[in-house]
Amino acid sequence: MKLTKERIVAAGMAVFAEVGYHNLSMRQVADRLDAHAGSLYYHVRGKNELLALMADQVCRQAYDAGTEALTALAPTATWQDRVEAQAITLRLSIKQHPGGAQLLAESPGMLSTGALSLMERLLRTLLDAGLPADHCDIAADTLLSHVTGFVLQEQNQPTTPPAVTAERYAELREQFPLLMSPSMPRPSQDEKFTRSLRLLCTGFATPA
Repeated sequence: MKLTKERIVAAGMAVFAEVGYHNLSMRQVADRLDAHAGSLYYHVRGKNELLALMADQVCRQAYDAGTEALTALAPTATWQDRVEAQAITLRLSIKQHPGGAQLLAESPGMLSTGALSLMERLLRTLLDAGLPADHCDIAADTLLSHVTGFVLQEQNQPTTPPAVTAERYAELREQFPLLMSPSMPRPSQDEKFTRSLRLLCTGFATPA
């Protein structure tokens, strides 16, 4: 098949999912495409540009998903509803890509236009809501950082929980009585995420 930038990005995403950010190399991407590494440089100048293109693809998919979610909101939707729609679709979008959260975290430094579009829209939502302009940038950055960190934790959770003996459990309960208490609420990840967004929005609406 003809070598294209799109195929190189797709191969880069596949390799990234297997080896992670630091171990990704152009040679591995070329091997995935059954091509010579040198031929990739006709389309992508190097690893940094490839990572930027990958981040941009993830962010643009998230942006488009957010657009659909915003369009579906009722005319009476609040600014909190609009923030929630953007954050929820962003979380779901980057979860579809192994390593997607790490790409999102790195994207501002790569000047990914997709990532900048996500930030721009969040800023516009907060400014249109009448929040003080001098902390809208911090609020938008906090939201994106929260989504990134939340998904990083989700994507790094073990597939099966560690085995804990009754003795070890008793030790943990003694050492961490609040955390290990049976009465401590254990919401689902979806509920935890939604509630965390609402707590953040409550904080944003409170004068600093």
